[in-house]
Amino acid sequence: MIRFHKTPAFLKKLMQGYTWHKPAAGKQLYLTFDDGPIPVVTPFVLKQLAQYQAKATFFCVGDNVARHPDVAQQVLQQGHVLANHTFHHLKGWQTTLPAYVGDTARCHTELEKLYPAGQARKLFRPPHGRITGKQARVLREQGYELIMWDVLTNDYDKTLQPEACLKKAIKYTQSGSIIVFHDSLKAQRNLEFVLPRFLEHFVSCGYTFSTL
Repeated sequence: MIRFHKTPAFLKKLMQGYTWHKPAAGKQLYLTFDDGPIPVVTPFVLKQLAQYQAKATFFCVGDNVARHPDVAQQVLQQGHVLANHTFHHLKGWQTTLPAYVGDTARCHTELEKLYPAGQARKLFRPPHGRITGKQARVLREQGYELIMWDVLTNDYDKTLQPEACLKKAIKYTQSGSIIVFHDSLKAQRNLEFVLPRFLEHFVSCGYTFSTL
């Protein structure tokens, strides 16, 4: 199986207009978590982040927000950002333009319920990284910043051993990296091993973790 832990430069060049990393002054990293919020796993993530005084951005499936608003509220209360990952975790390549844009809007509406009026940010990550040019153009016209990633931990891959997952994540992370973890049941085994060790490593090296 071919795994890209580090996004290839040619892909970033091919897909311009997306945010793949952030310019960072000094040692600064951007942790992101996809597919939550859910009980057990998301609270585990929050506990680890609090221990290392790290902030993160959570790209939420709207249906999970609707089902677990208390967990989503915990994310906000601890100073993190809730962002948009569509309502039903749609694959853009297999979804019509109206359905995709509508599903994204539905997720944003769900997020707005948790924020003070007008403060829900329009940060969007396409599930699986799959989005068509037309979908991307319309979402940008609606004010969304399309967030991709610099480092993909592949924590959801059950064939990937936790030690290898950690090693690759550390190897490819550098200042300004946007790193993808998943607060999901599928990723739980690797996440519980990798996240605390990843945080410990980079904090000990003088890095800070900020929201997007």
